[in-house]
Amino acid sequence: MRCKTLTAAAAVLLMMTAGCSTLERVVYRPDISQGNYLVPNDIAKIHTGMTQQQVAYTLGTPMMTDPFGTSTWFYVFRQQPGHEKVTQQTLTLTFNSSGILTNIDNKPNLTK
Repeated sequence: MRCKTLTAAAAVLLMMTAGCSTLERVVYRPDISQGNYLVPNDIAKIHTGMTQQQVAYTLGTPMMTDPFGTSTWFYVFRQQPGHEKVTQQTLTLTFNSSGILTNIDNKPNLTK
């Protein structure tokens, strides 16, 4: 009887010290990727002076455009691998009133 009590107490103590973090790692979480996956070779082809059509042909359609009427395109890629931290890369392209690319911001470093 005493052996069962000690075993049960040890099991409870083990579960309390292990906490939920160990159990959380056992549960499967799929990798989640959302947005525009940008290939480094395609990003290297983008330069100021290109038209909106040329950029869309090279990178595809943007994830978002500026809702306030300016010609700004946002290419966003968000990745959440399983139990790891979320990473996000954003490429912001600004066009003038003629549809010519004038500025490239937040150029992601996609080399691994």
